[in-house]
Amino acid sequence: MGFTGVVSATTPARIRDLIAQEEEAFRARRPRSRELWQEATSVIPRGVPSSFQDTPPQPVFIDRGQGSRVWDVDGNEYVDFHNGFGVMVVGHAHPAIVAAVEAQIRRGSHFAQPVTDNIIVARELHRRFAQPQWRFTNSGTESTLDAVRLARGFTGRDRMIKVEASYHGHHDALLVSVEPPAEEMGPAEDPVSVPMTGGIPKATVDLTTVVSFNDLAALERAFSAHPGEVAGVIVEPAMMNIGFVLPEPGYLQGVIDIAHRHGAVAIFDEVKTGVTIAPGGATERFGAMPDIVCLAKAIGGGLPCGAVGGRADIMATITEGRVAQLGTFNGNPLTMAASRATLLEVLTGKAYSHLDALTEELSGGLNAVIREHELPFHVVAMAARGCVAYREEPVRNYRDYLDIDKSLAYAAWLYQLNRGVLMAPGAEENWTLSVQHSADDMRMYVDNFREFAKAITA
Repeated sequence: MGFTGVVSATTPARIRDLIAQEEEAFRARRPRSRELWQEATSVIPRGVPSSFQDTPPQPVFIDRGQGSRVWDVDGNEYVDFHNGFGVMVVGHAHPAIVAAVEAQIRRGSHFAQPVTDNIIVARELHRRFAQPQWRFTNSGTESTLDAVRLARGFTGRDRMIKVEASYHGHHDALLVSVEPPAEEMGPAEDPVSVPMTGGIPKATVDLTTVVSFNDLAALERAFSAHPGEVAGVIVEPAMMNIGFVLPEPGYLQGVIDIAHRHGAVAIFDEVKTGVTIAPGGATERFGAMPDIVCLAKAIGGGLPCGAVGGRADIMATITEGRVAQLGTFNGNPLTMAASRATLLEVLTGKAYSHLDALTEELSGGLNAVIREHELPFHVVAMAARGCVAYREEPVRNYRDYLDIDKSLAYAAWLYQLNRGVLMAPGAEENWTLSVQHSADDMRMYVDNFREFAKAITA
C-alpha cells in the first residue's frame, strides 16, 4: 500500500523513527509493569495468562477500572477503548452490575444446579436473537465448540467450513488458518488449511475447509468438493480479527442458503458482534437468521459468560441425549446475575442510542482528520465496535488485509497509549466503546489521531 496526497515517500523511515521514539516513551512510563512482567515469567509462560496479552513493547499490567477509565500499576490513566477485547460494553464497575453481583455472592456463588436467572437470561436472548432454545457456556471458545458439536451431531457429518483468518476460540476444530502466513496459505480460490499452533492433530486440520470471507462462489466450491461431508459452516457475520470487515449485501443470507441446499448447518459466531452492534447483534443488524448463534464477551457484563442458541430441532439433540453439552460452571449464578443486569438494565434502547451518538462523534472526527491530511485510510464503525483501516479501499477479506502496512497501525497504537487511550493491540486498530464513555472521550481519541496524522505527514 502506498501513501497518497501530502504523505511523502520518506514516510516508512519516518514511521520507524516515530515507533522508536514512542517505544522509548512507553517503556519509560511503565517500569512497574516491566518488573511484574519479568517476575511473572518465572511462573507463567511469557509472563501473561493468555498469549494475546504478550504484545510489544511489553504487557501493561492494569490495577483498576471505573466507568470509561482504567489505571495501570504505574499510575497511568487511560480512556479504555480496548474494553477487554470487547467484553466491557457496560464500562467498568457499572453500578447495576456491581449491585447484581454483590447481591448474588451474598446468597452463594456456585451450586452446579439451575437458578431462576437461567430462565430470565435465556428468554431475553430468545427475544433478541429469535433462537428458541439456549444453553450457557463460560467463553466464546466453549460456545463455538458446542456449536460445532451440535452441527456434527445433528447432521451426522464431520467436516466444517470456516473463513480464512476468523478466530473462533482456541479449540482444535477451528484453530485453523487464523491469520496464516502468506507463504503457507495457498491460492485465494483454494486456501490451504493451516494449523495456528502446534498440538493440533493433522486429522482435525484436514476436516476443516477454509474459504474467503464475502465469497459465495468459493463457499459453493467448497461444498461441491466435499459432497455429503459438511456438517456446518461457521462465520463471523462481520469479521473482527482483521479490523472490522462488513458482509457485502446478500452475503450472509447466501451463506445460509448454500448451507441449507447442501444439508448443512449455518452458524453465526456472534461472540464479538452479539449485543455490541445492535441489541440482537449481527442477526438483527443484517437481517439474516442462522441455525445456531454463538455468544460470549459482552453478554456477561465482565464475568466469564457465553451462550449457544439454536433451532428447536438442532437443540433437541441435547434434549434427546444425542449430543452432550456440559460444564460445571454453565449458568453459574454470579455470571447469570451479571448477564441479567447487563441485558435488562444496562444495554437498553437508550444505551444503544448513546452508543450510536458516540460512534457518530468519533467517526465524524476521524474522517475529518483523514480528509484534512489526505490519508489513504477509512473508518468502519457500528454502535460499540469500529476501527480505522489503514487502507484506502474497503477490506473484503484476509487477502485484502495483508496489503495493510502493519507498522502504521502499531505506531498509531503506541501514539494513543502514550497519550492516555488504551487500545487493543494489533494492526486491526479495533475499538470497543462502552455505555459509560462520553463525547469528551471520543474527542480525546480524535485529538490524538490528529496529532498522529501530523506526525506521519510532517
